[in-house]
Amino acid sequence: MSTARSPQDPHRFRMGPTRVSTLVVAGLAAAAVAWLLISGFYYDFAPDLPWLPVITLAGLAVLEAYAALNTRSRIERRPGREPVNPLLVARFVVLAKASALAGAIFAGFYAGLTGWLLVERTNAAVGDRPAAVAGLVASLALVAAALWLERSCRVPEQEDDEDREPGDRETPRGRR
Repeated sequence: MSTARSPQDPHRFRMGPTRVSTLVVAGLAAAAVAWLLISGFYYDFAPDLPWLPVITLAGLAVLEAYAALNTRSRIERRPGREPVNPLLVARFVVLAKASALAGAIFAGFYAGLTGWLLVERTNAAVGDRPAAVAGLVASLALVAAALWLERSCRVPEQEDDEDREPGDRETPRGRR
């Protein structure tokens, strides 16, 4: 029996939650590629590692964490919060999935780079370690914030009618 979905199946394009295994594989592949590239070409380029990617990754992590916090409170309809636009939530989910994968690739790259820089004992490698470690931390923060944003976009589960007490049933709006 095959578990493949037929072309007529309406659920074949359904988007599921980001798998941690996908992020780990992407990160490990990026780490291996980074190690190979850095070990072969580090001294050919040898400028200082730039801090701009680190700042960008950290900024994205902060913005996505804020979006996660704000979106969750709006989905739960906490007092003082406007209801959230469903299209905005769909866009946040796509952003979160893409950011989680990009963050995992950057984390893998910075992990491979950091590992190689820790093995090297040259002044250039020692000088590049702070930017590499900061890049690794910022990338991991982006992955965490993206996964949080994705989780925050889920619709809360509703209580089943069977689980409620008879006096707890709410009347539909507009009817009494």
